[in-house]
Amino acid sequence: MNLRDSEVICGLLSKAGFIITPSDQDAEVIIFNTCSVRQHAEDRVWSLIGSYKGAKIIGLVGCMAQNYQQRAFERDPRISFVVGPQDIAKLPEILKKVTLNNLLECKIWETEGTIRPEEIYHSGFAQDNRHAYVVISEGCSNFCSYCVVPYVRGPLRHRKYQDILAEIQQALDRGVTKLTLLGQNVNAYQDSQVDFTKLLTQVNGLSGLKEFDFFTSHPKDAHPDFFKVIRDAEKSVKRLHLPVQSGSDRILKLMNRGYSVKDYLALVDSYRKIVKGGLLTTDIIVGFPTESAEEFNQSCALLKKVKFNSAYIFKYSFRPQTAAAKIAEVLKTGEKEKRHQKILDIQRNISQKLRSKKDNAHK
Repeated sequence: MNLRDSEVICGLLSKAGFIITPSDQDAEVIIFNTCSVRQHAEDRVWSLIGSYKGAKIIGLVGCMAQNYQQRAFERDPRISFVVGPQDIAKLPEILKKVTLNNLLECKIWETEGTIRPEEIYHSGFAQDNRHAYVVISEGCSNFCSYCVVPYVRGPLRHRKYQDILAEIQQALDRGVTKLTLLGQNVNAYQDSQVDFTKLLTQVNGLSGLKEFDFFTSHPKDAHPDFFKVIRDAEKSVKRLHLPVQSGSDRILKLMNRGYSVKDYLALVDSYRKIVKGGLLTTDIIVGFPTESAEEFNQSCALLKKVKFNSAYIFKYSFRPQTAAAKIAEVLKTGEKEKRHQKILDIQRNISQKLRSKKDNAHK
């Protein structure tokens, strides 16, 4: 999502006459497009901002901008402008104001926006000549208890399917042959009578497109008809990213995920029966507040049972504003590290065995 936002920002600024430099050392303006999902991501940004010396105009954009707002100037006085995710269309005018004023004294913040203008997605800028990222929905309304996204990107909003198809067609006209559809919860997509399965069918029928995939699906909105589209759409990559987050029903309830382990395993079984040989990947969070040793072991057992092709495994990160932030943490950092390493080793072993099995089958 942030990579696509960075492309949008580059396109907007290029159209306004700004030049993207090959090196940050050559730039007069440095823009940090940021993520607030984990504390580590924020810490890296503050560290990078601190590494710039001299007369550089520094801008903080994206989720951290929305999260910190005016407090960002207190955290690092070198920052000249702060722009939230819904306000990035204002960046060309903001940069003109900042570059015309004393860059050390001018402070501008824009974090009140709620809706992005559709035209920002049609600037034509892309980092890859053959692959395109296409946002189909913005924000999120799930309010998983550990996640800051609804607070910094706002509620779930779906783009009109005609606009999505028009953006894809523009990419195809530029020579793009592969694309990835993006959303915090893609399979909740709905515009008029077009749901996600119908959108996928329409995308699959576009001339010139060779391959497409999408991220991310939520288990509570996944269903067999969705899996059948993955199977039947010949241009769809036969892969599903389906975050489970925990193998414990109690923890899933605390996370406000909206499904049980039994529900999730039923989806996995349905997917594998319908999409023969389809890849399956997931997300896992270890060390969620009050997670017991037994509940952690349940997550390990789920990995061994499902045998995901790969998994993104994270240590729980305290996020202000979220419901989980109100739960007293029990795990010490050292124990969280141990659990993280253990489950990483389990998944690494599973992934290696699956790759070896596939390699041997092709010999």
